[in-house]
Amino acid sequence: MLLRRTGSVSRRGFLAESVAVAAMLASGAEGKSRPQKEKKSQTKEESKRRTPIGLQLYSVREDCQRDLPSTIAAVAKMGYVGVEFAGYYDRSADQLRKMLDDNGLVCCGTHTGLDTLLGDKLQPTIEFNKTLGNKYLVVPSLPEKYTASRQAWLDTAKVFNELAEKVKPHGMLVGYHNHSVEFAPMDGVIPWDVFWSNASQDVIMQLDTGNALHGGADPLPYLYRYPERAITVHLKEFSKTNDKALFGQGDINWKAFFALCRAVGATEWYIVEQESYAYPPLECVERCIKSLRKMKLV
Repeated sequence: MLLRRTGSVSRRGFLAESVAVAAMLASGAEGKSRPQKEKKSQTKEESKRRTPIGLQLYSVREDCQRDLPSTIAAVAKMGYVGVEFAGYYDRSADQLRKMLDDNGLVCCGTHTGLDTLLGDKLQPTIEFNKTLGNKYLVVPSLPEKYTASRQAWLDTAKVFNELAEKVKPHGMLVGYHNHSVEFAPMDGVIPWDVFWSNASQDVIMQLDTGNALHGGADPLPYLYRYPERAITVHLKEFSKTNDKALFGQGDINWKAFFALCRAVGATEWYIVEQESYAYPPLECVERCIKSLRKMKLV
């Protein structure tokens, strides 16, 4: 599918493309790597369960810093099923696991720097995440040497491929989470495409909707272009007119997005992330999950 690239995304253009994607799904189009018969079977099975909703704790980082146990408890009370860590607030894996268990939560991911997955640091990282009960090791950003050129992105894909093989025996997955720089043209190509065209199927694509749109890219076609890779996704709203928009208050066609996650994304977790605040952070993330439920899309 041709991806439209502009310096900014108009609401009309974004919605039109989203509707086109939804129409494509309705017509019976499917991911390039999945046979039709198998896809029908999986879709029927997936329809029997609801994809769980987690919260990226970076959304409430100041609350976590002040009182992590109370914040975890509040998030659970809101109805989130899991949390994704972006820092551990000087707690051990055992301490964090107890907080989760005490509140009926699971760990749906950790944002961990690439350096924690390299060399002698990999095994301690694996053990830490085993204790947490987490299998999703997601790199949230990369040092410049991994992103400075097309060749750097090709080399980075090889690094992730090797890491994916190393963690596979432990039942874990390595992934990459986008910001906006990945969609800025470089040497005539889009770095996001360079990376995912060369990353193995075992590397998971944590697509952050808001970050992609801030980079000028419609995230929806990427779900279709790289099927069965969006194992966890970040639900982050985007609005051209309201920089504090909460989930459901912006320009994203969430109906089409969730349809693609179900049809071709193989998505296992929807993870809310809110980085701008019209209300206190805890109130913002509670409003987000209420809006999700109200839409009845997941």
